[in-house]
Amino acid sequence: MSGKAIGTLRGTVMALALMAAGAASAESLSGDYLAARQASFAGDFKAAARYYGEAVKHDPENADLLERAALANIGLGDFNSAEALAERLTAQGHDSQVGHLAEVAVLAHEENYAELLSRVEEGRSAGPLVDGLIKAWAELGRGDVTAALSGFDEVAKERGLAGFAAYHKAMALASVGDFEGAEAIFAEPGSGGMQMTRRGLMARLEILSQIDRQEDAVSLIDDALGKQLDPGMADLRAKLEAGETLPFDVITSARDGIAEVFFTIASALANESAEDYTLLHVRVAEFLRPDHVGALLMAGDLLEQMGQYELAAATYRRVPRDDASFHVAELGRSDALRAEGKLDAAVEVLEQLADTHGNMPAVQSALGDLMRQLERYDEAIAAYDRALDTFDEPDPAQWFLYYARGICKERDGDWTAAEKDFRAALEFVPNQPQVLNYLGYSMVEHHVNLDEALEMIERAVDAEPQSGYIVDSLGWALYRLGRYDEAVGHMERAAELMAVDPVVNDHLGDVYWAVGRKVEARFQWQRALSFVGWEDASDDVDPERIRRKLDVGLDAVLADEGKPPLKVAHDVD
Repeated sequence: MSGKAIGTLRGTVMALALMAAGAASAESLSGDYLAARQASFAGDFKAAARYYGEAVKHDPENADLLERAALANIGLGDFNSAEALAERLTAQGHDSQVGHLAEVAVLAHEENYAELLSRVEEGRSAGPLVDGLIKAWAELGRGDVTAALSGFDEVAKERGLAGFAAYHKAMALASVGDFEGAEAIFAEPGSGGMQMTRRGLMARLEILSQIDRQEDAVSLIDDALGKQLDPGMADLRAKLEAGETLPFDVITSARDGIAEVFFTIASALANESAEDYTLLHVRVAEFLRPDHVGALLMAGDLLEQMGQYELAAATYRRVPRDDASFHVAELGRSDALRAEGKLDAAVEVLEQLADTHGNMPAVQSALGDLMRQLERYDEAIAAYDRALDTFDEPDPAQWFLYYARGICKERDGDWTAAEKDFRAALEFVPNQPQVLNYLGYSMVEHHVNLDEALEMIERAVDAEPQSGYIVDSLGWALYRLGRYDEAVGHMERAAELMAVDPVVNDHLGDVYWAVGRKVEARFQWQRALSFVGWEDASDDVDPERIRRKLDVGLDAVLADEGKPPLKVAHDVD
């Protein structure tokens, strides 16, 4: 979408809208418009589509409202509604890229290739990145292979599009049975990075299989992915190794090809453009090809990033149970449900997935992570146990499983077992800052191996000097060792990095008290109390204990708890 188009979409038109509307409907129009804008800013396509639709009823000639309503409906995946709005824009003579996008999607869905070609030739653009590729695929849809290949070659001349053009030309050749020609393009040096995506790799494997080069296909898998294969790729490898010929089904028609255009462009935009703009393209891909699992997974991920968890969960759920990426979709759906606050539903999704895909460490690990979040530590430990059991030999990926299981064991009161897991994690990743920090901090709390603990935390700080939690650990370790003056600077730095964290502010208060800065200590304790329950702040803090410190001071609280009094370390003046 051009900057001008985006500016048009986001421009303020309330004054014009209210002038165009009658006085009796002005209040309704303004209310619907403002509600729609708020929904748009929040990324809530469902509400935006509804309120913009109501606003259009009050002011049916307003091009900005029509375009915004079409945009919201595309984000929702409702192309029939979006196309109806786009037709009204076209009838009024407006050149709307969003409108063109909706109309192109519907024409491609209807396989009306003649009209698609006319639109491109007349300059009615669905976007500069896609027009040439759409034209080439539309030529193929009309049966003119020569014109289609020429079209892809023309796109290749445009700056930055050579890789896209080569990929789509190969797909077009394969779709009409010219597998030798398709493989020749893939084999060319510098043919672009598309072939190294999972979808590009799948296409090339099927192409190699069709020309009886199964051994080359197996080597390609091994070189690209190594030994850790997901179920779908492992199944393909087994078939290829057995000499089977794989059907070419990545693209079976020109409509599939146009869907692939929007998917590949969305993939390219994913890390460079706003989520809502990328989502427009991937929504077209899934509309044209509802079984395009890659598009469904991308749409679900984008919706998650935008905070649209209900839509994300619904999108993930459309991935068929028998698809090789079903487990990926279910993991995404569980994450969306968890973010939405539907924890029981998230647990149910993962438990069912563990029944069907329990031999995958990612599934068991995800279940363990969720149970850990819910503080159901025994169940989390069991899930991590199962995840570790899926490995036949040591693997660097195991470090996190040991680390996470160690946290659960420490929280469950089994320090000896927890320490063993933390040290097992460090055997795989000796300088992993999170593990060093957690183990070092825990050893300080248990008052064991203090020199080693401090050294671990210092290494963690060196690795992540901007991590407030880790810097806090260093300050707190020094405090627990009686090195109060040394602790001050680190605790102050932690409070700068995590200004609204109640734990960090509480710790800083204790350190100030220990060095005699009692007014500042009380101020920090007050701050800590004010941040309890603040958004995503840590809840690992005792508000009543803080209030008690404010009333009687830290020395009295320690005495009441039967803990030793503050005492400066012997080696510190």
